[in-house]
Amino acid sequence: MTGRRLALVAVAAAAVALVGSALASHSWGSYHWARTSNPFTLKVGDNVDSRWDAYLDQAISDWRASSVLDLTKVAGGTNPRNCRPTQGRIEVCNARYGNTGWLGLAQIWASGSHITQAIAKLNDTYHDTSTYNTVGWRSLVMCQEVGHDFGLGHQDENFNNAPITPHTCMDYHVPDHFEHPNQHDYDQLATIYSHLDSSTTVASAPASLPGNAPPFSQASRANGSLYVDELGGGRRLITYVFWTPFGE
Repeated sequence: MTGRRLALVAVAAAAVALVGSALASHSWGSYHWARTSNPFTLKVGDNVDSRWDAYLDQAISDWRASSVLDLTKVAGGTNPRNCRPTQGRIEVCNARYGNTGWLGLAQIWASGSHITQAIAKLNDTYHDTSTYNTVGWRSLVMCQEVGHDFGLGHQDENFNNAPITPHTCMDYHVPDHFEHPNQHDYDQLATIYSHLDSSTTVASAPASLPGNAPPFSQASRANGSLYVDELGGGRRLITYVFWTPFGE
């Protein structure tokens, strides 16, 4: 085979690999909100202060572009420091949670595969510093943590990789501009919510699930970013942690 043909084969193989990577599933297991029709509307509790208001509004605007879900911002239902969940909806909170090593985290409470309540937490201990007090970092972390609460995982988890193009907030990378979902995120949501359920966990839920979550600190970092706590009776608390990329 000539050198030119070898080069063309290599280019073609790289293109196939790139397309395969871009089209890979990035659902968060099989977790999803139960609902009886599409599109469905989720309430998002606003427990953030003025430093985060614009970023929450932007995340809501971005994610409601999905064909299968809509979001409505409502008054917060929890103390931001505690950030306890509310059945049937998402609560978004910011506070100085300490030198935990994480910029943000998302938690979902699930009964079987059905999400019954969810939270997103933004850690001002880091976001108040010059490194993370930027439009890019605040946009990326807000967009990603809210996205996890629908059942989305990451498209890429390697900070050393070049950012996915077109960019997505569901990618680990150092941001340099305003971060949004991309079309693959919307396509993945359409896949996750392609079926209907016989009941709903949106805005109402079965018996209350525990709201207490274990602390996540630097000591937890070595165990990865995904944590599952079995609550009994087929119920789970699942946490995605967005660790600081520079090991603070």
